[in-house]
Amino acid sequence: KKAYSSYSYVWQEYQKMGADHQAFMDSDTISGVQFGIGSVHLVLSALPAKILKAVSAFGWKPDRKLGFILLNQCAESKRVRSSMATIMLLSYYCAAISFAPQLLTETYKKTAMNILLDAQRFHPNSAVYLFFAGRMARNSLDLALSTQSFLYAAEISRGEWAEVALTNSCRFEIAINHMITGNWGHAASTFEYLCEQQYWSTAFCKYAQGACLEMMGERTEAILIFAQVSDLVVKKLGGRIPDIDTYVLRKVTMFQESGYQELDFFVPILEFMCMWNLMPYVSHELLGTALERVNLGLSAIDAREQLEQEIRMRELAPETAIPDFFDERASLLVVKASILNVLGLPDETTLDINWVLDHKECITRDTWTVPYALWEAGVACWSLDIKNKSRQVWEMALDHGKHDFEHRLAVRLNLALTHAEELGYNEAIPQPVDDKKRFSVALPATIPL
Repeated sequence: KKAYSSYSYVWQEYQKMGADHQAFMDSDTISGVQFGIGSVHLVLSALPAKILKAVSAFGWKPDRKLGFILLNQCAESKRVRSSMATIMLLSYYCAAISFAPQLLTETYKKTAMNILLDAQRFHPNSAVYLFFAGRMARNSLDLALSTQSFLYAAEISRGEWAEVALTNSCRFEIAINHMITGNWGHAASTFEYLCEQQYWSTAFCKYAQGACLEMMGERTEAILIFAQVSDLVVKKLGGRIPDIDTYVLRKVTMFQESGYQELDFFVPILEFMCMWNLMPYVSHELLGTALERVNLGLSAIDAREQLEQEIRMRELAPETAIPDFFDERASLLVVKASILNVLGLPDETTLDINWVLDHKECITRDTWTVPYALWEAGVACWSLDIKNKSRQVWEMALDHGKHDFEHRLAVRLNLALTHAEELGYNEAIPQPVDDKKRFSVALPATIPL
């Protein structure tokens, strides 16, 4: 707040000076003001509506276009804050594309690449720009170049003040690339190293290591890894557990409740890749394999439910509890919908998404599945060129809260809604005739029924 107030005061004075500003302010000061005001507007414009309401209390009204203009002017001036402006723009573009690759890749990729190439022309050996080169190569689906860029960035950062932070960030991105390319063994090894380095969330890195081993069929080793996750969860100030730690702690607790006997009902690493929107970067061949894995999980649940039904047909008041696999099935169906959308089969997602929405009252633990199902519904509608309906479904997703990665999804939804509005899809969401909201790509005129 104090920083913005200072920037705002100088910005107002700068505007009052008009064309005479150079007589009173040097180029480096102007560069600093452009960077500060531009960054504030750009970052605030990407925040979820709930946070923007709180920010508006301070009189801040983000203007994304002004943010882009000021940051571009700052970057082009080649003054004291030009590099920071370039990094801010690249951070925004890379983050925006990764949050909604199916919508924003073509919108931002060319602009981001031009900014990156210009920056590398002046700083060819910059480890930071090489890091962004890795991110952009992934956005262009060149995973080999992406991994090579991250490796080179880590290599040339040796001896620098940010060596450890940058090297670990590069290793994490390389682990992501290994997951995308199905190199589960390399991914598991990298996450093990990151856990030892206490990078980001040690609990998540350990969980991801176990999840990758599970994908390799090494279940015994995976179970031993999962058993260590709860000991790595660390409470922050105020006793609050980070969102990512809360998520992995709940997942391993679900695994442990059955003594790991029901791991067939889960696809841990594919679930994470779905929530992190990594599926669009996976090849169709590997997606086909992932879809088979998801279908095996659904078949395992069906088989268990059939077994329980047979027991109840033979015995009166059996001791076996009534099966409740709503959370497990919902998770698998959302992952399946995500894969089908990337495979170009959006019309085949309808039944799966509707099952999640119809049973939302029964989903008590993996509550993230409902808003993420709505996200996939919007993506399906977008692919089927029912774009107004996409906007309406995404607005419905914003009504859900207190679930895993709520703020991450809210930012994604905000970016998608802003993009839709810029393209002219601004129809208001119809008022439902009752409290049941249904999704159907077959009936584009009826969202809520």
